[in-house]
Amino acid sequence: MDPYAPTAQDRFSFGLWTVGNPGRDPFGEPVRAVVSPERIVQKLSECGASGVNLHDDDLVPYGSSAKTRDTIVASFKAALEDHGMVVPMATTNLFSHPVFKDGAFTSNDPRVRAFALGKTMRAIDLGVELGAKIYVFWGGREGSEADACRDPRTAIARMREALDYLCEYVRDQKYALRFALEAKPNEPRGDIYMPTTGHMLHFISTLAHSEMVGVNPEVAHETMSGLSMAHAVAQAMEAGKLFHIDLNAQRIGRYDQDFRFGSEDLRQAFLVVRLLEGTAGGEAYTGPLHFDSHAYRTEDDEGVWDFARGSMRTYKILHERARAFDSDPRVLALIAERRDARLEALSSNYTRAKSEALKVESIDVGAVAKAGLGYERLDQLMVEHMLGVH
Repeated sequence: MDPYAPTAQDRFSFGLWTVGNPGRDPFGEPVRAVVSPERIVQKLSECGASGVNLHDDDLVPYGSSAKTRDTIVASFKAALEDHGMVVPMATTNLFSHPVFKDGAFTSNDPRVRAFALGKTMRAIDLGVELGAKIYVFWGGREGSEADACRDPRTAIARMREALDYLCEYVRDQKYALRFALEAKPNEPRGDIYMPTTGHMLHFISTLAHSEMVGVNPEVAHETMSGLSMAHAVAQAMEAGKLFHIDLNAQRIGRYDQDFRFGSEDLRQAFLVVRLLEGTAGGEAYTGPLHFDSHAYRTEDDEGVWDFARGSMRTYKILHERARAFDSDPRVLALIAERRDARLEALSSNYTRAKSEALKVESIDVGAVAKAGLGYERLDQLMVEHMLGVH
């Protein structure tokens, strides 16, 4: 039995827009045929995934009649049931239609903002109908090229107003749904408001129903601006706000590449899996593991499913490698926390007496500074575990 073969228990999911991508790019036409949502469900099930996610327009083409919408949704729901698949997450396309050329929730035109809210509420209804428990917001057009077009503070206020409105809608409908905000620094706008997970975490704290809203960090989006995805995930987890995650791969400083997970920067991929799985002792993430990525444009239909299987397989291999690394006695010795009960007591839970004692505490900083920490050995051990030497 292949220990790296994905199963439904692994909670892996893909979007209709990921494995359904026909290979179009800004410089070339599609290289693959469009695949129906029902076939995507079937093939992902065969590959070992348990979930499939979608934008509203991925499933129901924009402008469809109510009758057409209901027919499409019924067929999709039947495919989900036939293949034992679920929809963990849904989202709204607020970036493709020309009306969103200057934003959706942040647009200067109240007609656009109203249209965006209506479209989102209809899409939320669709997501809930399909069983989604997480609703992701990626503000692909919420930004600017000519910054003088609006005060950025106005854009933030409009985003807050929209999220508060939609939280109230979900509460009023009694939907069991949480929101996850997805940050990105740029593309398709020159600059996108709230460009990192850290920005989003602060913004969430200003919402009327912040308990309903978390984040959806993406490897490519953090990496584009040269940041550590592992640090972003850790901050979200520490705040109790990691509601969803997008796994892929990216080179620093490039356009949004959405490569197969682990195909670039295996070190960051390893560290992210280590965090998510809690192999170092921290609390593990138990939500969906979503691959927001695309097969290379070089691939035919079979290559798309090779891409899907490879994404999941790499995650499971890295999970095994992380378990081995975090149980290695040499690693445990190198990262063992130095303890000093007296100094720790003085440094926690402030009192005036403790502060006065710390100010006069005699610490041999010269000796502390001279001591090596062994991080070269630690890092080499990590590399060797990743390479399967241990």
